[in-house]
Amino acid sequence: MDLLERTPPHFYTEEHFAFRNSLRRFVDTEIEPFVEGWDEAETFPRELYKKAADIGLLGVGFPEEYGGTEADIYYGLIGAEEMARCGAGGLVASLLSHTIGAPPIRNVGNKAQKEKYLPKILSGELISALAITEPSGGSDVANLKTTAIRDGDHFVVNGSKTFITSGMRADVYTVAVRTGEPGMGGVSLLLIDRDTPGFDRTPLKKMGWWASDTATLYFDDCRVPAENLLGTENMGFPAIMLNFNSERLWLAAGCVSFARTCFNEVAAYAKGRMVFGKPLSEKQVIRHKLVQMAQSINATQAYLDQISYLVQNGEQPIADICMLKNQATETMEFCAREGVQIMGGAGFMRGPKVERIYREVRVNAIGGGAEEIMRDLASRQLGI
Repeated sequence: MDLLERTPPHFYTEEHFAFRNSLRRFVDTEIEPFVEGWDEAETFPRELYKKAADIGLLGVGFPEEYGGTEADIYYGLIGAEEMARCGAGGLVASLLSHTIGAPPIRNVGNKAQKEKYLPKILSGELISALAITEPSGGSDVANLKTTAIRDGDHFVVNGSKTFITSGMRADVYTVAVRTGEPGMGGVSLLLIDRDTPGFDRTPLKKMGWWASDTATLYFDDCRVPAENLLGTENMGFPAIMLNFNSERLWLAAGCVSFARTCFNEVAAYAKGRMVFGKPLSEKQVIRHKLVQMAQSINATQAYLDQISYLVQNGEQPIADICMLKNQATETMEFCAREGVQIMGGAGFMRGPKVERIYREVRVNAIGGGAEEIMRDLASRQLGI
């Protein structure tokens, strides 16, 4: 039994609890025994997508007619929380890369596009990735450089994307391109299949998220059928922003759970580690560190529950979503740092979850919108 368990909101239903329990069994049996080896190997079996689909994880929030499960926002957040218990963010990011790659298909795609791609993505047959960030910039989406020029019944795509999760193994990519004038008014979204001529990929090595394949994508006169345009031409920017808000909530839920995972591993270590004849946990300074960790986790969890409730009920508190995302990554960073410090040399060795999580702190503070961008966006929303 974990010392610090997530206190569920009062509005969770029996179905929410059943879904959480199913995911917990999945993580305990299909991921925990193997995740350390997968992280060291910098990959994981493709079969895991099918297993995740079989328990309903991949289909959460997608229409039933395409193999999904209509669900409120809490199911997605439960998924992020439970998956983070394995302590390997790279595996979670790649296994669930469809949660950022496929929503634009659901949200603005036409019926033919949904029928072609969503059933295979949600069944684990196809892997979906989102490609927005470019070598010239990440958060400044309105100024992306990759172009898509209309040529008859095709778009000719030229440019590159980088830091793309599932960039090597994905089968279909939701790609942000410039089809019009400079600025946000000229951005569109295209679906590009992996075998498109002129499309190439190279893998990237990372500080953390080892089990996640990350890549730079290259488009050299790629001819993409015009029927692969998602939504209205030059109207891709709003769809991207809608995607970001959902991603930031999902990231916040994962970060709180990673922080809680740090606490539980380190608290158990401190209770069993003997120092000068007594458990390490009997040292006042260690107990205080653990209390500070628990305090930060519980406060951030309360903020997450509040904001997710507002979003579930139709609001879009953008400033709060930005501040929550930063609060969650700062909590994760604090708990990972203190966790490694409490474990000492053992925390610096490969193997403990806290060591993996420590390596993955910065990617969470950058991905989905860097801390500095989040503060700037929040300040504008707050009118300051």
